[in-house]
Amino acid sequence: MNINLTLFVQMLVFALLVFGTMRWIWPLILGAMEERSRKIAQGLAAAEKGEQELAAARDRAEAIVHEARGRANQIIEHAQHLAHELVEQAKGAASSEGARIVAAAQQQIELDTTRAKESLRREVAAIAVRAASKLLEREIDARTHADLLDKLAAQI
Repeated sequence: MNINLTLFVQMLVFALLVFGTMRWIWPLILGAMEERSRKIAQGLAAAEKGEQELAAARDRAEAIVHEARGRANQIIEHAQHLAHELVEQAKGAASSEGARIVAAAQQQIELDTTRAKESLRREVAAIAVRAASKLLEREIDARTHADLLDKLAAQI
């Protein structure tokens, strides 16, 4: 055999192999590569979209936390205001109750003072009657001389 013929046949077989590969196998390989490239691009796009959604979710979470803290501060301020009002009301009630107790005590003191004065007047009148009866050496009737004893007690 001749080397030229072998070389020519090998070139022809190689050309047919290249042509067959380019015609039927290469499109399948390119299709698979394009499909894989498309899937990778979709995955990267999905990852990018996920990162954007995560960032947006973090921003929303921060806004919700900020709003919750603001609301909590408002609630605390409102509670402190109500507590202050309750304390003021309690102070006012205690003050009015104290004033009422003081007024009642003053009335009781005045009543006790009046009773003590009346008791002292009676005792002074009795002493005066006894002293007058000893001076006059006779018994003075308290019923008959009641007006006189009342005037004497009023002066004392």
